[in-house]
Amino acid sequence: MTTMKQQHFFSFSLLLFFFLHSTTTLAQPVAAPASPIVPSPPAPVPPALVPAPPAFAPAPAGPTNVTKVLEKASGFSLFIRLLKATSADDQITHQLNDTNNGMTIFAPSDNAFSSLSSGTLNGLNDQQKAALIQFHVIPSYIPITQFQTVSNPLRTNAGDNSRYKYPLNVTSYSTSSVNISTGITNSSVTGTIYTDGQLAIYQVDKVLLPYDLFGVKPPAPAPSPSKPNKKSKAGDSDDDSTTPDDAKVDTSAAVSTVSAMAKKNVVVAIVATASAIFCL
Repeated sequence: MTTMKQQHFFSFSLLLFFFLHSTTTLAQPVAAPASPIVPSPPAPVPPALVPAPPAFAPAPAGPTNVTKVLEKASGFSLFIRLLKATSADDQITHQLNDTNNGMTIFAPSDNAFSSLSSGTLNGLNDQQKAALIQFHVIPSYIPITQFQTVSNPLRTNAGDNSRYKYPLNVTSYSTSSVNISTGITNSSVTGTIYTDGQLAIYQVDKVLLPYDLFGVKPPAPAPSPSKPNKKSKAGDSDDDSTTPDDAKVDTSAAVSTVSAMAKKNVVVAIVATASAIFCL
């Protein structure tokens, strides 16, 4: 009897265990189906690097415009007018563009021009006016500190390429004392208008008058006496004036004529005398 109870208890235990296990399993949530694995897209290929266009250096600035510098400084209207009238401004621009020597310009102010004697410029023709303006231009760059060491005379743009044609003489004892002599004018540098290492423009208190244009001209040589023309044939000249040599010639001819006539008369007299004696 006891054995049967034990068997029933064991069977009941198995059923209870099975029941509890089944309940626990059914109570668990059903796992969600696994999501399909989507392959990741390929990484984008970076675009090929295009070389950037070469960077061009900015075009070098052209030569300095002299007339604009003087206009900005003001007080140089007459000098600017002559620069343009004689085309000296264009020549200066070409020289600055074509050479590395630079340039130095002495610019007279309007007050300097007003101190000239009346009619000084009006008495010049166009070529002389061009020479006057070019006389204020030196074809090399001279800083204010180098005037103490320059070799005189300085060659200017006027005339030919000789140092002694339209020359300037400069004396300087300091940067504040620069004097210019032309043989006619003694002028001084009163200030620096512009300088950039290639072009220097200095203000001067007088117009630089070149000796070649305004100096005293030597008197013209007296004409040499003309030699008398010798007469090749008698009677070729209708001129009644005679020279001393001609007078000598005429006198000799007259003497010869008289002598011949005298001889002829003597012969005639002898013949006549002989004839008279023969008739007796």
